Amino acid sequence: MKTYTEQQLAAQPIGYWSGEAYRTIVARIRAGLAEERLTQPHWWILNQAAARPGHWERGPLADRLVTFDDQDTDFGEVFDDLVGRGWLSEPAGGRLTLTEAGAAGRARAAARTAEATRRIHEGISTEEYTAALDVLRRMIDNLGGRSDLP
Repeated sequence: MKTYTEQQLAAQPIGYWSGEAYRTIVARIRAGLAEERLTQPHWWILNQAAARPGHWERGPLADRLVTFDDQDTDFGEVFDDLVGRGWLSEPAGGRLTLTEAGAAGRARAAARTAEATRRIHEGISTEEYTAALDVLRRMIDNLGGRSDLP
C-alpha cells in the first residue's frame, strides 16, 4: 500500500473513503455468506434467533432489521427461505427458533465472516481500529445520525 503525507490524507473526502470502505468490506462479507446461499438479512435473522431463542416473531424482527438493510429486502421471503430449509422452526405461536440444521449453517457462515474480519483487521491494531470507529461515530453524531452501537 502506498504511503501519503498527513496533508495529502487530510485533504481527502471522508464520504468517498467511508463509502469505499463500506462497499469493499460488505462485498467481502456478502461473498462469504453467498457460499452458504445466504444474504446479509439471512445472517442477521439467524444471529437474532440464536441470541434469543423463541423470542422473535417475524414482524418485530423484520422491523428491527430493516434499518440495517440497503437492498430493499423482502424479509418475508428470507424468513420463508430459512423455514423452508429447515434452519428455523416457527411453531403455531409464531416465535422463531434456530434448528440444529440452522445452528450448523450459522456456524459455517460464522467461520466465513470470521475470516473476512481477520483479513479486514490485518496490520491494524485494536487501538487503531477503535480510534477509527470512534472518529466515524463522532462524524455521524455531528451530522445528527445514529452514532450508538447497534
